Amino acid sequence: MSVDRPLGQHDRLQPVADTAPAERNAKPRRVLLGLGALALVAGLGWGAHWWFSGRFFESTDDAYLQADSMTVAPKVGGYVAQVLVGDNDTVAVGQPLVRLDARKYQAALDEAQATVASRQADVARAEADLKQQDASIAQAKAELAGASADARHAQGQVQRYAPLARSGAETEERLADLDNKAAQANTGLAAHQAAVLSAQTRVGTLKAQLQQTRAQLAVAQASAQQAQLDLADTTVVSTLAGRVADRSVRVGQFTQPGTRLLTVVPVQALYLTANFKETQIGQMRPGQKVTVHVDALPGQELAGHIDSLSPGTGSQFALLPSQNATGNFTKIVQRVPVRIQLDVPDDVRAVLVPGLSATVDVDLRHHG
Repeated sequence: MSVDRPLGQHDRLQPVADTAPAERNAKPRRVLLGLGALALVAGLGWGAHWWFSGRFFESTDDAYLQADSMTVAPKVGGYVAQVLVGDNDTVAVGQPLVRLDARKYQAALDEAQATVASRQADVARAEADLKQQDASIAQAKAELAGASADARHAQGQVQRYAPLARSGAETEERLADLDNKAAQANTGLAAHQAAVLSAQTRVGTLKAQLQQTRAQLAVAQASAQQAQLDLADTTVVSTLAGRVADRSVRVGQFTQPGTRLLTVVPVQALYLTANFKETQIGQMRPGQKVTVHVDALPGQELAGHIDSLSPGTGSQFALLPSQNATGNFTKIVQRVPVRIQLDVPDDVRAVLVPGLSATVDVDLRHHG
């Protein structure tokens, strides 16, 4: 038999307690639906960005600033007398950097110049001998002309007195004396003819000697010029503008030709080398716009353009190029160096140095 009892406070609140779990389950569902909607919107936004813009850009973080630095080395050996620049100094083209002890090279130049003076005197003497020989030839020819006249006169005397001697008008002794004089005149004529020939032949000898002395003078002048160059090379100058780096030279140090003294970095001519994967360069062309983010300048965006693409991958110019014609072959994505010129103002360029890392984005929508 049932007994009716009045509803208590616990019995009156029971329906409310039964609805609380449903409300608690609905709240996570709403959060998940919201997150899903946000993810969908984000995905749509990213897809739209990729379709309209992102797919036209290629990016890499394998990029570094570079400069065509110059290693400074002397052409001659010697002890360092002066170091005219310090670390990180700015230098101009033609500015002296290092001076070597030049006393040895100055002495060599003085000796070479003295040799040149001696050879010049030899040339002058040879030229004077040649002129003197011309005068000797003229004298020999004049004497030959006189001897020829004497011979003709003596022969004429013989021809004039020979009939008289045969007729008895002149003695035989007179005719014999004239014959003797004619013979002596002919002998003297032959001697003078030989003298003229000898003088003319000596001209060739003197000309050869003159050429020889001139050649010796040219050799001496070349030696003097080399000595002058060696003396000038004792002052090492910069051949490009930039800043001094990696200076290892010190006063009193002995250097050999080709010994590295310091490096000049042309910081005003920096460029960027970005190593793109081979799958990224198909549409890259010189002139395309580039956006650069240098790690040393966070938050700052730099502009540039592609200057050129390397004619080969990096592995082709390695010390030990890869050989893929082997039994064990593994395909590796190669990288191609791309040279990029920076279009930045001077105040920004002043803080950029070779070796800094960067991230590069290439806009493929422009074909250069």
